[in-house]
Amino acid sequence: MAKHSTSWILIALLAAGALALPVTSVAQISVSINFAPPPLPVYEQPDIPGPGYLWTPGYWAYGPEGYFWVPGTWVEPPTFGLLWTPGYWGWSAGLFEWNAGYWGPQVGFYGGVNYGFGYTGHGYEGGYWRDRDFYYNRDVTRINNVQITNVYNKTVVNNITEQRVSYAGGPGGVAARPTAQEEQAAHMTHTPPTPMQIQHHESAAQNHELLASVNQGKPRIAATAKPADFSSHVVAANRAGGPMPAAAPARGAPQAAQSPVHARDLPKAAPIAPAATSASEAERSRARDIVALQARHDQEREALARQQEVDHAQVAAQARNSQAMANLERQHQQQTQELQQRHAAEQQQRAAPPQVPRAAPPAHAPPPQAQEHPQGPPH
Repeated sequence: MAKHSTSWILIALLAAGALALPVTSVAQISVSINFAPPPLPVYEQPDIPGPGYLWTPGYWAYGPEGYFWVPGTWVEPPTFGLLWTPGYWGWSAGLFEWNAGYWGPQVGFYGGVNYGFGYTGHGYEGGYWRDRDFYYNRDVTRINNVQITNVYNKTVVNNITEQRVSYAGGPGGVAARPTAQEEQAAHMTHTPPTPMQIQHHESAAQNHELLASVNQGKPRIAATAKPADFSSHVVAANRAGGPMPAAAPARGAPQAAQSPVHARDLPKAAPIAPAATSASEAERSRARDIVALQARHDQEREALARQQEVDHAQVAAQARNSQAMANLERQHQQQTQELQQRHAAEQQQRAAPPQVPRAAPPAHAPPPQAQEHPQGPPH
């Protein structure tokens, strides 16, 4: 995605706030990447800051400079009775696609990814709602120096392996399918992330130390006591959850396998050398045609870039949700690719040497005569 698109998503989600939206508008795919996210780092849960907070696990997000860590944190839900379903990376058609998290009355499918602290891959073992009160399981919830009376103890077996895989499906991914209860949860009304969760994500996106290429899978800020607070009650990762994916490019390196999304991302055409002084009139005319073609291509590229910027502004002004922005990004990518392919075909056609027509045989030309060979002397 382009660097500015994250801000548009922020505006759209902030406008949505805590409004209840259909599941299709908040839990859809928003980003597609052609290499795997890093393993989940190993870290401890910070102390809960007070009653009413629910744990949301950390995850790897993707930005202009590659994967970055969004620390786990304690969050106040939009209203009582709602539980958090974490987002997850899933494998589809050769790409790793991000499925956004959401609030709902039941925990839905999150790829079978073991995020820990009650999120063992299916459901949530960290607590439950009773009327307007949330009851915490002390076995997976860190409660210290705070008065919380709604507690219980239930042993949770957390089978965390040495390699903490962060995605579902594909090579080396978690093999999991939704349970019947998770299928049911998928059809319930969902609520998007709260403004504090969005601010938490945006703060992580702007923190250079949280880039996977910088921390090598072991972020210094792995979890926080409150969202967007990266200075107090911060927990560092104990270790990376496994080796970094070999296919991940270095920070700032071009990602040739990814297609350009916007017309502004297309490389500028190289300047055309003028025709030589000894060139024929036909060669000079052909050179002028190539220059005119490049000028037209530049104008079309600039026109599409301006239109795409207008599209972004309109979606943001209408306070559309993140899925609308993701759909627009896909549309822009298709437009840009089609423009790029058409320009390449026209340039190739114009650059091809002219075909010299073959001279037609004269009308009523006699058929070629077979060459007569003198006979040798008789034997």
